[in-house]
Amino acid sequence: VGAQIIGRISVFGKDPKTGEPIDYGSQVEEGEILAQIDDSLYRADVNANQAQVDQAKANVQRAKADLMQLQAKLDQAEGNWKRAQEIGPSRALSATDYDSYEATYEISKANVAVGDAAIVQAEQNVAQAEASLDRARTNLSYCTIISPVNGVIIDRRVNIGQTVVASLNAPSLFLIAKDLHHMQVWAAVNEADIGRIYSGQPVRMTVDAFPNETFQGMVNKIRLNASMTQNVVTYTVEVDIDNSDGKLLPYLTANVRFEVAKREQVLLVPSSALIWKPSSESIVPATREERGARTGRDPSASSGGATRGTLWIQDGSFVKPMSVEVGASDGTSTEVSGAGVQENLNVVLGEMSRNDRSATVNPFTPQVFGQRRGQ
Repeated sequence: VGAQIIGRISVFGKDPKTGEPIDYGSQVEEGEILAQIDDSLYRADVNANQAQVDQAKANVQRAKADLMQLQAKLDQAEGNWKRAQEIGPSRALSATDYDSYEATYEISKANVAVGDAAIVQAEQNVAQAEASLDRARTNLSYCTIISPVNGVIIDRRVNIGQTVVASLNAPSLFLIAKDLHHMQVWAAVNEADIGRIYSGQPVRMTVDAFPNETFQGMVNKIRLNASMTQNVVTYTVEVDIDNSDGKLLPYLTANVRFEVAKREQVLLVPSSALIWKPSSESIVPATREERGARTGRDPSASSGGATRGTLWIQDGSFVKPMSVEVGASDGTSTEVSGAGVQENLNVVLGEMSRNDRSATVNPFTPQVFGQRRGQ
């Protein structure tokens, strides 16, 4: 909410609930007074323009009265001229008087036309004065800052006694949130990932204020005005979030996860199991010459298609390969399928040397875990 005039803030409106001056967090209604700018100069302009309107209207009345006088003189001149025409130039009426009556009649007609024009001009002056009065009244009304919507004051950017200056850009006095029950997240998405974002896409979001809670949302639209920072192009994606419980606050930093693919009742392995490369000595001798130390596929390159990858299964003191089809991945876990793939199958994530076994185990080091089922 801004200001369209220059002036000093004289007083704030009243919070309808507390009766205290409008401040941060105040609930306001549409049309409610937020602040009042000192209106002394603008009220004086209204009074001056009102006086000009009254004077202009008086000039119209005077012009109409003058026209009545001119019309009366015209009627008199017209009567004299008609009688002069009946008599004509003769001994009873000299030629000079005859011409004089005719001239007086013509002059009177011209004066009436001038009187009509004077009335039109006076009425135009009234219209001009009233327009100036309307402008002055509008500027006076701008001294009262009102709320355009029902909402809550997010930011109050002026204090009592502060002078606001409205030049080319209207100064912002208040920031009002219309409805905090429906909020929007502006997520910066890298250009490499923007192709997988679409309107209506499900979104999960977390905020540091509530680290153990997940909020659900949906993509509203993708803004096309990309920005570049240090040669990295990002697009702003608008995500609508339901905030019926009022937990989310404006300006929180959100960690957003877009659902680009969904799989239910599938088998998952840690993504590191598809990347790990065993040493040649660790592979079962029967397949060592055939396969060698083949690496698995990096799941981060998966597009959800039937791409082949390799898992390594423990076989005594060795490991043997298992070819699998790699599906969707969230970066931590990856979907796998194929012959021999089953729930609770143990897969190898790495190997530990003798020195590592004898070393003290750090309780904070992530432990190797088996395959699990996920949704």
